[in-house]
Amino acid sequence: MAVTCFIRYEIDPFQRDAFRQYAENWHRIIPRLGGRLLGYFLPLEGTNYEAWGLVGFDSLAAYEAYRARLRADAEAVENFAYAQRERFILREERTFLSAVHGGLP
Repeated sequence: MAVTCFIRYEIDPFQRDAFRQYAENWHRIIPRLGGRLLGYFLPLEGTNYEAWGLVGFDSLAAYEAYRARLRADAEAVENFAYAQRERFILREERTFLSAVHGGLP
């Protein structure tokens, strides 16, 4: 069963550039550690404090294995530390989704 981890971020709208750097860092890290990065998204129009990330996995077990690799990876640990240091993420929520037939692969 394929799953998508949908991450909703509440961000400081005055630190969009810091979040952009954080997301760009994940573009290198996530695929290297086994996730299928579907994208990170910043607000363009309307609500200015929500951002999203979508990462695909073959199963919840594959996600758990990925999380273990993430915790052990120096670049990933530094990216998490960057977010904590700069405090541009105010809240983070994860939801796990499965695609309806005909949706994204």
